[in-house]
Amino acid sequence: MTITDLFKDEKLVKKIQKKLPELFYLAEQDSSRAGKVGMEVGSAREKILIALLIYKFGQDNVETDIPITEKEVDVRVFGKPISIKTTTGKRLGSVKLIWTVDAEKSLNFSQEYSPRCDIILVQINWGDWGWLFFLPRKIQIETLHDIGRDKYINLPKAGTNPRGVEISSEALNILTIHPQSLKIPIKWDKKIIDYNPYERWLKLWERD
Repeated sequence: MTITDLFKDEKLVKKIQKKLPELFYLAEQDSSRAGKVGMEVGSAREKILIALLIYKFGQDNVETDIPITEKEVDVRVFGKPISIKTTTGKRLGSVKLIWTVDAEKSLNFSQEYSPRCDIILVQINWGDWGWLFFLPRKIQIETLHDIGRDKYINLPKAGTNPRGVEISSEALNILTIHPQSLKIPIKWDKKIIDYNPYERWLKLWERD
């Protein structure tokens, strides 16, 4: 069994198509204040996807205790490192590689960068169609070589509030249509529910 079996299990694919928008919407509600979604939603989405991997492959085959010093790696499945990315919008936007705001470190990273992980990428597109992608490391390396570093990598722009070093939207578009990439279409409908993000903590306070 490999990570690709996640995309070939027809019963699970249907479950993903149904549950992923619901769970991501819950994560947004849990990470919102005054109607605005906070940065912590990224960590919540990552946990939802890692839980999916555990559900499919079992706890023993999914390593979640990854040292913070390991760049890019969010989880290992059957020993193989995987990076989890999300992007929101009708078109694929760029996604983060590292969060450094130091210009010199960013440049050094871009010059030395070589993909180390397979990528699970979620394109969130509320009210319309998006995708769950699997982008193997092999095709990342191939694309980096084909289009060159300047087109593959976005560096922070001087004089702006930098968001770190990113894989460009151009590179992502090439990766996601590659014949060796895998994908599941997702209809991003919001299922409105009555949800209180403080309820579970309240219940814990109420315990003896």
